[in-house]
Amino acid sequence: MQALKTLPRQGRELHLVPQILVEFWVVATRPADQNGLGLAVSTAAAELRHLKAMFPVLPETPAVYPAWERLVIRYEVSGKQAHDARLVAAMQVHDLSAILTFDTDDFRRYTDIEAVDPGDVA
Repeated sequence: MQALKTLPRQGRELHLVPQILVEFWVVATRPADQNGLGLAVSTAAAELRHLKAMFPVLPETPAVYPAWERLVIRYEVSGKQAHDARLVAAMQVHDLSAILTFDTDDFRRYTDIEAVDPGDVA
């Protein structure tokens, strides 16, 4: 939460892409005993509304898929990491240079973006 407050004060704009909202939904509504949050659909929907009110949601565009395809081939991405490649593709399409993530290691292969761990934001 501190990073979400600090970054805008540093002049960084924060955005969401639809995939982030989809991935949030999956984790939020997945049972807690399956590594989810176990939220009711109504609670998850309220959280989605809150997120969309906090941050601009950039549009899903047809340009994301070809960008994703180029990335997965170029970086030889396989398995679940293809989801991360799709986030990078959306970033490229929307000319974003950094992603705020706890999983910075998953984004190291992409030389055109910066992966920022929220714990590293001063």
